[in-house]
Amino acid sequence: MDSNTLWSLRLGFSGKQASAIKQLGIERFLESSFSCSPERQVPGFIANGPKTTEELKAFHQQATDPESIKLMRERQDRVNTAMKAWWIDNMIHGQFPLREKMTLFWHNHFVAPFKSARVNYWTYTHYDTLYQNAFGNFRHITKQALYTNSIVRYLDNFRNIKGKYNENLSRELLELFTIGIGNYSEQDIKNGAKGLAGLTMGDHKAVYITARENTDPFEYFGNKGNFKAQEMVDIIFGQSNAPYHITRKLLRWFIYDNPPEKLVRYYGDYLRKNDFELQPLLTKIITEEFRKPTAGSKIKDPLLYILQLADELHVNNLNTESVIDFIRSQGMDPYSQTSVKGWEGGTYWLTTQTYLRRHKVADQLCNGKTINPVKNPEDVTIRLEWNRNGNNKDIIRDLTGRLLFRTDEMMQADLETLLKYDFDPKEEGAENGVIRLFNHIIKTPEFQLI
Repeated sequence: MDSNTLWSLRLGFSGKQASAIKQLGIERFLESSFSCSPERQVPGFIANGPKTTEELKAFHQQATDPESIKLMRERQDRVNTAMKAWWIDNMIHGQFPLREKMTLFWHNHFVAPFKSARVNYWTYTHYDTLYQNAFGNFRHITKQALYTNSIVRYLDNFRNIKGKYNENLSRELLELFTIGIGNYSEQDIKNGAKGLAGLTMGDHKAVYITARENTDPFEYFGNKGNFKAQEMVDIIFGQSNAPYHITRKLLRWFIYDNPPEKLVRYYGDYLRKNDFELQPLLTKIITEEFRKPTAGSKIKDPLLYILQLADELHVNNLNTESVIDFIRSQGMDPYSQTSVKGWEGGTYWLTTQTYLRRHKVADQLCNGKTINPVKNPEDVTIRLEWNRNGNNKDIIRDLTGRLLFRTDEMMQADLETLLKYDFDPKEEGAENGVIRLFNHIIKTPEFQLI
């Protein structure tokens, strides 16, 4: 696989950016991705729903019996599914998918599932906070995320009041959001809960309620005072180990399922040197790792897998709700992580069951069927690009060059058995032979890696 295709997959959701990376060079490509405007119109299915606490209260008061409660929940679930489909559609068709890829990273870092509050506007504003700040400053985005209603609700901070402290948000702020396990004490968690006491859901973002706040000074990482969320984050980011947890996660997200600790420290030190600004860090990581032979170091997540297939086959009417069904069956459901730790990634994506499900979907698409024939029985039209003037080796070389991170003699022999030396690309039905070859390639273990 050539490096432009590899990094198109890593920085987006298909190989469609390979030509832009080749033409611009990786640095200019990143610059164009960073400079894209984050402004976006709120989708109608969110804009027309309840937003403020009074609107939400009135909305829920409409449900007065079990049947109306059921109908209300079903309506909320439909809106949530529409929001997932809208996001995936932006991933597919957006001009700068790196912002969506980075938003998805933050979405799996500052986890706040829809099911915890079942308020779609809160879920959307949480997403939008991450989207707007995707390439910004890590310290700043942490502060912004702490004030989203979804985070405060999911981690029970609305129950955190003076004299009856709830430590959930305080713990995850340290363990998952910033410095990671082993870099704080239990006392830091207990005292952090005091600083977060009274922070609860508001109309558009979380707010402190004076009557519930802690008013007494406490010690936090050696600093004494009556700190609130913003000040606590500043103190955390002053710790010597502050950059390494997020740097490790970024390396795992884009390049390595098991990043070398030496690289974690190297890039983490650079992040701290640049005051936790993400653009310089991402530029340094991507441009330096671009020049290294890193292909095959990461298992594709289900979303990348299915969107790459759909792009390669030019599926004419890809149903995004079927995409949601597929990635959910693979353990990757947006707005619905099963744990505050988010999706684990790595080998978690390739159990025996999920691998067989990938094979099944590959067969369906290559045979012109939809991803979910039960829900969407209408056939799809596919079109695979291949070298119609080449011999069997030319066609194999072109396909493996954009699909596989490596091939060896044994694999080459297998592929030449499928597409024989006397293959005639001009012959009627030649397309079917190449599709069969493509289907074989995308089922190999090597295709699952980037």
